[in-house]
Amino acid sequence: MISRCFAFAVLSALALGSASPEKPYGLATRVKWTTSRVAGSPDPPAPYTLVRAFPRVTFKEPVFIAQDPLSDRFMVAEYAGLIYSFRPSDPEGRKDLFLDMKRGISAFSFHPKYAENGFIFVFSHLDPKKARKGQLSRVSRFRAVPGSDPPRIDQDSETIIVEWEAGGHNGGEAIIGPDGYLYIATGDGSGGSDRKQTGQGVDDLLAVMMRLDVDNPDPGRAYGIPKDNPFVGMPGARPEIWAYGYRNPWRFSFDPVTGRPWVGDVGQDLWEMIELSFPGANHGWSVTEGSNPFHPNAKRGPTPIVPPVVEHHHTECRSITGGYVYTGDKLPELRGAYLYGDYEYGKMWGLRYDAAASKVTWHQELADTAVKISSFGLGRDGSFYALDYNSGEIYELARRPKGVKQPRFPRKLSETGLFQSVRRHEVAPGVIPYSINAPFWSDGAHKERFVAMPGDTAIEFKEANHWVFDDGAVTVKSFALDMADGSRRWIETRIMVKQDNHWVGYTYEWNNRQTDAVLVAASGRDRTYQVRDAEAPGGVRDQVWHYPSRNECMFCHSRAAGFVLGLKTHQMNREHNFGAAADNQLRTYEHIGLFKNKLPKPLAELPKFTDPLDTSGVIEERVKAYLEVNCAMCHVSDGGGNSLMEVGYKTKLADAKLIGERPLHDTMGIGDAYLVAPGDPERSVLYWRISHRGTGQMPPTSTNLVDREGGRLIAEWIRSLAR
Repeated sequence: MISRCFAFAVLSALALGSASPEKPYGLATRVKWTTSRVAGSPDPPAPYTLVRAFPRVTFKEPVFIAQDPLSDRFMVAEYAGLIYSFRPSDPEGRKDLFLDMKRGISAFSFHPKYAENGFIFVFSHLDPKKARKGQLSRVSRFRAVPGSDPPRIDQDSETIIVEWEAGGHNGGEAIIGPDGYLYIATGDGSGGSDRKQTGQGVDDLLAVMMRLDVDNPDPGRAYGIPKDNPFVGMPGARPEIWAYGYRNPWRFSFDPVTGRPWVGDVGQDLWEMIELSFPGANHGWSVTEGSNPFHPNAKRGPTPIVPPVVEHHHTECRSITGGYVYTGDKLPELRGAYLYGDYEYGKMWGLRYDAAASKVTWHQELADTAVKISSFGLGRDGSFYALDYNSGEIYELARRPKGVKQPRFPRKLSETGLFQSVRRHEVAPGVIPYSINAPFWSDGAHKERFVAMPGDTAIEFKEANHWVFDDGAVTVKSFALDMADGSRRWIETRIMVKQDNHWVGYTYEWNNRQTDAVLVAASGRDRTYQVRDAEAPGGVRDQVWHYPSRNECMFCHSRAAGFVLGLKTHQMNREHNFGAAADNQLRTYEHIGLFKNKLPKPLAELPKFTDPLDTSGVIEERVKAYLEVNCAMCHVSDGGGNSLMEVGYKTKLADAKLIGERPLHDTMGIGDAYLVAPGDPERSVLYWRISHRGTGQMPPTSTNLVDREGGRLIAEWIRSLAR
């Protein structure tokens, strides 16, 4: 008894005095990455840029700018409802209140006879909580106080011209055209996919351009109907409508030669449009998005659909901002060209259009900036201005200065500073390897992944949303194939680079000697390799490998997907062998200070993907992970996938608009087809698209081989669903 108690006491003392050491971290300390040479662009700089026009003035979320017809002042509208005026020559940058709408503003314009009548027109949005049904968007007329200096509007002079129910995509703008009538552009008033099914209708004032006679109103309302409006007399049609089929027209202006309105129409899934309108024009939404099918089986409007003059894929343009035909003298080489831009990517383009031949004769990217272009404006001296919604600053288009040295973008992988030895595929100090729970299908290639954060830059950790990276961040992924000669060879290394708050993708093709890799041209390329395949005749087959174009990189690495696909909590919450020790990646990243913030929960409570190929896992969780990784970069809200299904990991499969849903588009020749037909993979378009390559395949890019294991998983899941 004594010896037993004594032994217990001794063991207890030993246990208290020699607690087991804490599990080692994968990395003890952070080594700074100091060798980065990934800067600039391999492409020549755009010929123009945006320079600060009036450095002494800034605004909060500016959305519209115009010059006062009676002075040198400019008027700027803020989204919240304030319009200010300022003098460019004021050394103090003083702003004077012109109008307080006390509700959101999209745009304003001056009556052509403003000097006589003091009229301005304001496109505004009412508070949904305060507005009555049918009154969410409004165009009003106000009168300026005669002789006021600084100029100001009589707040009590509002005359409501027209109002309509909106919500979501409201448009818009209201401008007196060269014919003296007021043109008003409106959006479809929907949160997405034309849910109100109004785009092709002419029975309401959504998704249209109105044309109103505000100088000669009809009895009982503030406007008259021009007799030559195209739908006057059509049963059920609103006579105010002049053109229709817009999704969200954000800025329009009249061509000074033809008098026709140029319209920047914001798209939804994949395309942004520049349209040239005319009486009765049907611009297609939502039967089409630009010239591409969207809801092709939807009922069409009373006039034929016309394609846009120009359309941009979302890989280069995400939220178009309409502009003006340039008529100034500062940049005579652009005189007569229509100039426009993009809010999301800060780019600007110019085009020339032959109206007689109905064709574009010139189209060029003019500027690539970090400006969030909410609107353009013209000065009477021909200056072409742009508003930055984020910074509140006003910019002016100018030629890019000559002789400014640009960083030389690395043409070889060995020049990037990412590798200490390319030949040995050995990364530079500070470049950190990582692995993920659910890899994207890459035609059977072996992959290795790395992240590089220069200096003391860090990552903002997000539990459920996309991580936020500082400028200078680079993600790296190398691909290798098992060749016919028995070797495993590196064939490609892709990098994603964040500069000026934008991500851009580049890819390098490895040489046959495995000593270096060369930057692939912007257009991408294909190359055929002989690889081992036990199921092929002779154990060898040809494999076509696609090196993606730079635009294709951004097709998957999209804004909706958060640009960086693998570095997310539910992918990174796993153990990784760092060499000296294996550890959970999130724990190690927090320990070395790679995260700006602390992990909000214990590792076990943070999201974590199930490996789709782990047959011991719950099949619904495996399928959710597979769809998130291979499909959700497009098939989420605003992701570009042209269907109603949403398969982001946070969406339950039962709520994904997938099971028992009819396909909106091609049935791929399947009789009685559903996206997912419960219990029947052969009638399921989802399974067909995953199991085939060619037209209609999914994913639509970056793969030439069927993912057989993924297909088997989807088929197994579909069979498990109750019929």
